[in-house]
Amino acid sequence: MSNSVSDREVIEAALFAAGGAIDALTLGKLVGKSKKHVISVALDLMNEYDSRETGLEIIDLGERYVMQVKPKYTDMVRSFAPKELSAPMLRTLSMIAYHQPLIQSDLVDMRGNSAYDHIRELKERGLVEAVPHGRTKMLRTTSLFADYFGLDSNDPDLVKKKIVELSRLQSGQSGLNKWLGRRFIGVTPMYESLMEMCGIREYKVINAYDPTEEELDELEDVYKLIISTGYLEKVSKHYDGEIVEVSSTTFDDLIDSIKLLEGIGDHERAESSISLVTDLKERYTSKALVISKKVQPATEMVARIVSDLRLGVSSTGIVIAPDYGTSTDGVDVSEGADILIPTHRNMDGDLLDRVCSKYDAVIEGLKKLEDS
Repeated sequence: MSNSVSDREVIEAALFAAGGAIDALTLGKLVGKSKKHVISVALDLMNEYDSRETGLEIIDLGERYVMQVKPKYTDMVRSFAPKELSAPMLRTLSMIAYHQPLIQSDLVDMRGNSAYDHIRELKERGLVEAVPHGRTKMLRTTSLFADYFGLDSNDPDLVKKKIVELSRLQSGQSGLNKWLGRRFIGVTPMYESLMEMCGIREYKVINAYDPTEEELDELEDVYKLIISTGYLEKVSKHYDGEIVEVSSTTFDDLIDSIKLLEGIGDHERAESSISLVTDLKERYTSKALVISKKVQPATEMVARIVSDLRLGVSSTGIVIAPDYGTSTDGVDVSEGADILIPTHRNMDGDLLDRVCSKYDAVIEGLKKLEDS
């Protein structure tokens, strides 16, 4: 773009056309300018829209910008807004687009009987055509489909190429799943703070372990699910997307979890978080250097924390155990312990606070015993 006026017009047009939020980095690539420049232009646009009499506004969602109808006009114009495709219907449409020409009976085998309702509505919207093919029908997308998704043409090879391209941009299979209608990363409540540490913004907090019917419906929108290690088999029974298992018992666990997810988040934010956790680990190790008493870990989890702190271990040492009482094997691991470490089920706060609380419990407990 030759000047800031052109940049301003292009950014305004992009926000109008998008129908959703666009991040500053993407807008920067569009106009060939820095993110800082785009943020400045977006701020000017926001102020302009705010100062003039218009039914639209531009909102800052944290270096992501969206143009939308002002709340006071929403109800008045709701009936004119195009109805969005539901996630299940979008997946049906995407399968038609990717595999076209696709025999209707084959699609029903893959998607179930609900596909018939999806096909009917997609035909009514003009996105799909169904041509008789023996006792069934052959399904293809239409030129309106290409317009709807911003493609140059409805050529099947071009459509498939676009899907593969989107898949690569979104890191392989997870990107393909996202294009097929699964639009969010799902995360269990305990790991919400991990999203912030990785710089991941587009996520949904969801109970994936024992979901209600409503939560099962929400999982339909999830293309990648982040859960605690050890629950894969349980969660797989009701979720068929990509599952990432993470752990946060120790500082090293937290670092490994961040590294596992930094490819779908903000690299700089993830590296900053890794540096912070590494520094904390070194501080706690330094604190433990003055402790002379030897310890006896009651569980493998405690043993890993003890190893991190480089404490001496002995079969007659101070017994350290988690505070959850009875283990899954029916053994009361907390009985007779000299020091109890708080576990996730008995703690509040973000992941980093919880990990620090465990190490604090060990160090402070040992210091009290040494002073007594």
